[in-house]
Order: sequence, then structure tokens, then C-alpha cells
Amino acid sequence: MKSTQKLHDLGQSLWLDNITRDLLNSGTLKRYIGELSVTGLTSNPTIFDHAIKSSAYDAAIREGLEKGKSGENLFFDLALDDLTRAADLFRPVYDRTNGVDGWVSLEVSPLLAHDTVRTIAAAKELSGRAGRHNLFIKIPGTKEGIIAIEEAIFAGVPVNVTLLFSREHYLAAAEAYLCGIERRIAAGLNPQVGSVASVFVSRWDVAVAGKVPSELENRLGIAISGRIYKAYLDLLGSPRSQRVYNAGARPQRLLWASTGTKDPKASDTLYVKALAAPFTVNTMPEATLKALADHGEIGPIMAPDGGNCEKVLERFSQAGVSVDDLAAQLQDEGAKSFVKSWSELLAVIASKSAELK
Repeated sequence: MKSTQKLHDLGQSLWLDNITRDLLNSGTLKRYIGELSVTGLTSNPTIFDHAIKSSAYDAAIREGLEKGKSGENLFFDLALDDLTRAADLFRPVYDRTNGVDGWVSLEVSPLLAHDTVRTIAAAKELSGRAGRHNLFIKIPGTKEGIIAIEEAIFAGVPVNVTLLFSREHYLAAAEAYLCGIERRIAAGLNPQVGSVASVFVSRWDVAVAGKVPSELENRLGIAISGRIYKAYLDLLGSPRSQRVYNAGARPQRLLWASTGTKDPKASDTLYVKALAAPFTVNTMPEATLKALADHGEIGPIMAPDGGNCEKVLERFSQAGVSVDDLAAQLQDEGAKSFVKSWSELLAVIASKSAELK
């Protein structure tokens, strides 16, 4: 039995952190679903920036130009073409799990990361254009994004909260989700609105690489994840959460993102093995998924109490790492990185549009 199947049987969902037209047209994504236990998919501006540079999108760009489309409007047409096809591939999973699994994700424009009003409008508009029950709209967990997340959930828009790094970031996202659901219950609306909270893992270790003792290398992201996992389980078992579940709501699931190993000296399945936990999602790059299927091992499940994460984090503190400051820095850098990829993506579309005209 492949390790991907073992991880799935343990109770964790394996999602692919990639989307390209080639993956769809070649049947590769369908094969991953059938052979590697993949049950969902995520995307972001960087992924689409790389994908649309290929010639696979030329015909669609030309068709969009003929309809008078350009810029962001043209991009979202291309992205929705890919993601609705992927959503349809995952629809049997969505139906079989009653909406727990089988999701794909599309991010609002990164330019809106600090614009609450326009983020809410974009989330509603993109969700409507997609017309798929199993498509999340990704909204960053910035201060302004948190407000938009509550409003989107209240409006019935499924949300993947992205760019979360710390326990405090996660709890803010969870609070927004619960508030949105509680408002729906109070208004007599159906409280079943899907959501995941995406915690970025490997970027912690990249940020401190070469700045901490060697025995602490590649341990910060996992320790932070242990702290967040404990907070997640505590929240799932809280009276407040149980009240909304009793009214028909579903829990917002915890998702591990950025789980590809960046250090060439470390195991290529480092984060997958360390973050094995039931009722969570691990969205992994294609290379990590293949490595897991080929030679990865599944270790013991994560400790519900976070294990020794606090002791490890104390050692980082003694080494001069302020987790709170670094979390804020990583979120800010992540938002800026997506803006950069977005600008490059729109430049590629503009260049291709001029060429294809």
C-alpha cells in the first residue's frame, strides 16, 4: 500500500498544491485522484503565474481577447476554466463525504489583501461565476481579511483562509468563521458553509535558516504547527463550537500549507511525516506528493497536546527568535510575494495578449 493511501486512511486529506491545464488535459490529475488518494486541490497567484506562461493557454487567451476580455478579467476566466474542471473531477469525493472533502480553491486578487470591502465583493462575485459547490474562495488572514472572512461566511461563500502563520493568526481566522456561522444561525440560514484555515509551515524554517543553532534547523515550522494543532483540537471540543455543530454547522478544518521541504539537506517528506493528523488537510506540491508515494513514511500521528512544541519554541526564544514578530513579518512578506506574482502574471497575460492579437 502506498504511503499516500496510508495517510488518507489515517484520516488526513491529501490535496495537490498545483493546477495547470496540462495536468487536466493529460489526465494526470485524474490519475493522482485514482492512484495517489488526492482528494482536493489548491491554487495561488504564483502557481498560475508559472502555468499561464506555457502555450497551453494561448487558444483560451485568444478566445478571451475576441470577447473583449483583458487583464484580471481575462485571468479569472482562465483560472475558473481550470478550477471548475478540477472541481468536477473532485465532485464525487465531495458528494461521497457530504461536502467535507473534494474542494478546489481560487484566490481573490492579492491587491485586495488590505481592502475589506472589495475583498467581500470579489469573493461573492467569483463564487457566483464559478457555480460550483466545492470551490473555496481564498481570502488572506490579514487584519482586513479577517473582517471579510466573517462577511463572506455569513453570505454563504465557502472560504479557504490563507496566509496564516501563528496560533494567534489561526484563532483569529477561526473566530471569524464561527462569528459568520453564528450570524447565519441567528438569521435562520443554513449553517453548513465550508471552510479551511491554511497554516503555512516551511516558511518559518526558511526565515531562520543559518540564524539558529544547527540542532534547531528545520524544527520551527513543526513546533509552531504543534502549538496550532493543540489550539485547533481545543476549539473543536469547546462548548461554543459544539453549539454551532448542534445547529447543523460543520467544523472549519485545519490545513497544512507550504509543506514542500526547502532545505536540500532535509528529507523531502519532512513536513508530511511530522504533520500526519486526522481531520486535517495537507496540501502538497507535486514533487512532495510523488516523493511520499515513492518512498515516504508515515510516522505516529501528531500529539493532541502539541507534544514538546513549547519546549522547542522556548529554545528558539533563547536563540533570539521572537515568534510573534516573525509571524507578522511572514504574513506581510507572503502578501507582498503574492502581489509580486500577481503583477508578473498580469504582465505575462498582457504580453501574450499583444503577441496573439
